[in-house]
Amino acid sequence: MATKGNPGDNRNNKGPVSIFIVVALCGFFYILGLWQRSGFGKGDSIAVEITKHTDCSVLSDLNYETHHDNDAGTPDDVDDQVKEFKPCDDSYIDYTPCHDQARAMMFPRENMNYRERHCPPEEEKLHCLIATPRGYSTPFPWPKSRDYVPFANAPYKSLTVEKAVQNWIQYEGNVFRFPGGGTQFPQGADAYINQLASVIPLDNGMIRTALDTGCGVSQILLT
Repeated sequence: MATKGNPGDNRNNKGPVSIFIVVALCGFFYILGLWQRSGFGKGDSIAVEITKHTDCSVLSDLNYETHHDNDAGTPDDVDDQVKEFKPCDDSYIDYTPCHDQARAMMFPRENMNYRERHCPPEEEKLHCLIATPRGYSTPFPWPKSRDYVPFANAPYKSLTVEKAVQNWIQYEGNVFRFPGGGTQFPQGADAYINQLASVIPLDNGMIRTALDTGCGVSQILLT
């Protein structure tokens, strides 16, 4: 009468076989890696051929200066005649191409689509000069321009009424004044700019413009 073998014997026999398979696979991939790194692999041979046909020498006549002066000359096929644009109609004084309210209302309301930015296509673009508001004057030089803006350049008082409680803009005679303080700049605009400068490298030339957009109250543009 045959006796049934012990299941533990089969597990003992499988142990050395599994170890041998693992060692063999590790050795195979190790040798494969050495072969690929030796320069005889297909990828390495392609890279060698590309390197042979590539000129990696540094050019000595590179010029990093701007080339927008008139000395550079113009191609012969460029029309020398300057194209003149006529002034637009006065109704376009406040026209902003990609934020035209009348045009935006023509888009669907689903998913607030009409509130997205929709720049006009080529056939709808204006080919005229947007006129300045009546009485427009040259902006004040810095640092006065930090605190004052001529009223004629933005002749609308609505913000001074709607945001009067927050006291961040006031209408005084023929200018708008930004007194600082209020809810937006409790310590004034200077302290706020210094706070931005503490986290943004504004003084080393890496960043030229910083735009801080608030929650619909205002936005600060540093240039």
